[in-house]
Order: sequence, then C-alpha cells, then structure tokens
Amino acid sequence: MNRTIRVGSRNSTLAIMQAQIVIDTVKKTNPLLDFEIVAIKTTGDKILDKPLDLVGGKGLFTKELEQALLNGNIDIAVHSFKDMPIEESNNNLSIVALSKRESPFDVLVLPKDASKLDNSKPVGSSSLRRTIQFAKLYDGFEIKAVRGNVPTRLSKLDGGEYSALILAEAGLNRLSLQNRVSRVFTVDEMIPAAGQGILAVQGRQGEDYSFLNDFHSHESEIVSKAERIFLKKLGGGCSSPVAVYGQIQGNELLLTGMYVEPNGNIERGKISGDKDKNEQLGETLAVRLKEKAGGK
Repeated sequence: MNRTIRVGSRNSTLAIMQAQIVIDTVKKTNPLLDFEIVAIKTTGDKILDKPLDLVGGKGLFTKELEQALLNGNIDIAVHSFKDMPIEESNNNLSIVALSKRESPFDVLVLPKDASKLDNSKPVGSSSLRRTIQFAKLYDGFEIKAVRGNVPTRLSKLDGGEYSALILAEAGLNRLSLQNRVSRVFTVDEMIPAAGQGILAVQGRQGEDYSFLNDFHSHESEIVSKAERIFLKKLGGGCSSPVAVYGQIQGNELLLTGMYVEPNGNIERGKISGDKDKNEQLGETLAVRLKEKAGGK
C-alpha cells in the first residue's frame, strides 16, 4: 500500500494550484507516493474588509496550517514564502524545502480591453511596499486597498472599481493568467517582497522529508536567507514597507533593498559579494540603509 502524504493548503484557487505544483514535482522522483490536498481556510482568508497590517500582519495566512501540522492532521504545509513570519512560531516546526523561484516581479494589470491607466479611478494595492514604490513611478493616482484572492481582485478590476491592480507576476503565471499582465516592473522600479515567487514547504521537526530532496532549490535557499535576514534586521513584517530581492550571478549574490523610516524617509541600495556570505550581505545592507534613512 502506497504512503499518502496529506498536503495542507489555503483554500484559494492559487494556493491549491501551488500545492499541486509541489505534488507534481515530487511525484516525478517519488512515483510510489500518493498525495491528498487538505484545504484550510486561514484567518487572512476570512477577514477581507481590513488591510492586513491592521489585523495582525504576517501569520494570518499560516497559523491554521501550522496548527494542523502540530495536530497531525496534515503531513506538510505549502505556503507562499513571502507570507511566512520571519521567526518560526513553534520550535516543533521548520521549513523543510523551498521551490525554484517563479517570477519575483510585481506587475501592473489593467481592466480587460484597457490600454492605459485611467486616473479617475483608484489603483488597487494590498501592500504598503507596492504603494510607496508605485507612487514614485506614477504621480497623481489614488491608491486604494484591495483584498481577496486573485480572481476576486480581477473581478473588481473588470467591474470598474479600479483603474489597475498591482499584483505578483508569480501568482498570475501559476493561474495561467499571463495575458492579464500590462507591465512588468523591473527591480529598479519596484523591489519585490522577500521570498516573492518562492513556495515554502513546512514540516514537523525530526521527521523524514527526504522525498522533498529533489524538489528543494539550493539557489532559493541562498537568496531567501539573505532576504529574510535583511527583513529581520529591519523588523520587517507584513505591515512594514521593506523590500528586498536577491539574485545569484555566478558566485556572487546581488542584493537590492528598500527601507522606509517611520517618518517617511526612504532609502534604497545594493550590495554584492560571495553568495556563501548571504546572511552577512543581508545584514550589512539592512544596517547601511537604516543608518542612511535615519540620518536624513
């Protein structure tokens, strides 16, 4: 009898698609394993009338899945890495694998059949990080919070509530909605969130997750460690307008970051160095930007 792995996922279309990506990849090298997706509604999926930073920030999309892991109701949980708190909430849980990175970039999505931005309607953004950077690129646009899963947001856009949305390209790619992308923002225009485009698989400490060995991306591990230490040094959470993106170029790691002081001062910068010193690079860049922003 084949072993069945119960895979915990948020119950949105995108989250279930992401869990299926993990399953399909793992089955290529573990054909005798069976998988079952267990969809769980998280607090972040239930509270849709308030910005995330007003209802708890990071952890809103993970804690019910973590509880299911601790209770033994699921064997692994699949998360968008950018949704995960910097600190493990429970010592009995850990990240056991990371996916190859999908597109890390943010994109502009216009209503169907629209060819340009209409400044008579607000632009929808769920993130202060995106909002701050968009305002630098486009002057004179109202930016309004938008919640809900990707299809819900697109429905609001096409229904005339917004002139555009700012979304993660990875989510649109995974939902086969690439045709909705109107503009891909470069890293110099809009620095992504830490971990954006990476899926994290969480499991219980001390258990055998060797079936994930071929799924795990060492490159994602290198860049995400740098990104997350940068976030940690700046006290970054879901509500903090902190942005950081790491990319490997040969043996070098190039890290681009943004820090916003509580008083509104914005500092951006880059650092590069040996990819094996990833966490040191992330920490150094964080300290450098914080000092610059505070000195303005």
